[in-house]
Amino acid sequence: MALLDLFLAKRVQRGTLTVHHADGKTLNFGTAEPGFPDVAIRFTDAGAAAAIVRDPGLGAGEAYMNGRLVVERGDVRDLVRLLMMNDPWEAGQNGLAPSPLRRMVQAVTHRIGRINMARRSKRNVAHHYDLSDRLYDLFLDADRQYSCAYFTDPSNSLEQAQDDKKAHIAAKLALKPGMTVLDIGCGWGGMALYLHQMTGAKVLGVTLSEEQLKVARERAAAAGVADMVSFELIDYRQVQGTFDRIVSVGMFEHVGPAHYRTFFRKCRDLLTEDGVMLLHTIGRAGGPGVTDKWTAHYIFPGGYNPALSEIISANESLRFMVTDVEVLRLHYAYTLDDWYDRAVAAREQIVALYDERFFRMWQFYLAGAGAAFHFGGMVNYQVQFAKNRHVLPITRDYMIERERAMRG
Repeated sequence: MALLDLFLAKRVQRGTLTVHHADGKTLNFGTAEPGFPDVAIRFTDAGAAAAIVRDPGLGAGEAYMNGRLVVERGDVRDLVRLLMMNDPWEAGQNGLAPSPLRRMVQAVTHRIGRINMARRSKRNVAHHYDLSDRLYDLFLDADRQYSCAYFTDPSNSLEQAQDDKKAHIAAKLALKPGMTVLDIGCGWGGMALYLHQMTGAKVLGVTLSEEQLKVARERAAAAGVADMVSFELIDYRQVQGTFDRIVSVGMFEHVGPAHYRTFFRKCRDLLTEDGVMLLHTIGRAGGPGVTDKWTAHYIFPGGYNPALSEIISANESLRFMVTDVEVLRLHYAYTLDDWYDRAVAAREQIVALYDERFFRMWQFYLAGAGAAFHFGGMVNYQVQFAKNRHVLPITRDYMIERERAMRG
């Protein structure tokens, strides 16, 4: 396929890629270089390369899922990394840009898709989070922390890094005895249980996933703390009452830009006058964009990773003070590396749960996401808010001291 070959010739300069076309033609791209992958792929039918050219946003992922693109040397993570290492975010766009018409169509399509009305939110959540419990057990840590870990050392285990993430977040909440906490998007309950265990806080976790709710409640009951750590199946927009602290980890990506102001207004209204909130979300290192087509279709329907400017501008008129911002650059890259390795090691079990196509879909998702944090424009933001500028210490020392105490 001439167009695809032209793209690869321009894109792959460092590292090597061998492409075996279905018609028997073999082409080699790039130059071997230490640290860059050496990859070989094969197209199993004549239409596979053409499908990628016609719709790059869906074509490559679907070709791999359906066995039309086979990685024969290296694996799909090596392939994705090779392409992204040759065009890192900091260097700007070196590849062939889509036409103005295609950019306009994609922008309109995805901005419509990002309008995440309440009636669609539960369905979107179920698409991803109500998969088999066994699947998540196969690649997450024992606490099922399905969000960016915090690596104080890149060589740390995933379990250590996830424990350190919880301590890092808890320290920023500046919790005091007797406080109440709302955990928006509580997952399987690990953060809520940790906050109670470490501080004695009374925590309410809310989720739209029925499977997560079931597990979270079982965990609280098993720990004998169901009277202090409770969980509800409810949209954040329907939560009532007031809380001393709010934490939200890995949920804001599902809110949708059209509802950012609603989200922050609701959080502000739910806090006491001395209330503090910590938002942990995947974000874009640059300006606003659109969710890639394959991810929006197969992995996170309704999902969108915000630019920092979108987070801040949505909150500007609410008198809800931003008190701290931290950018976690490579932590999710290391997290996803661990998830990928564990998923690949559990290939047989995942195929038994679903099928080979599902495994390749999941593998492509983890590989692509990891590369986006290693070399692309994805980061994590932790943004702290307070209703009262005087409620928190005026330096960040308290965060470090409390985190060290909890980790110790």
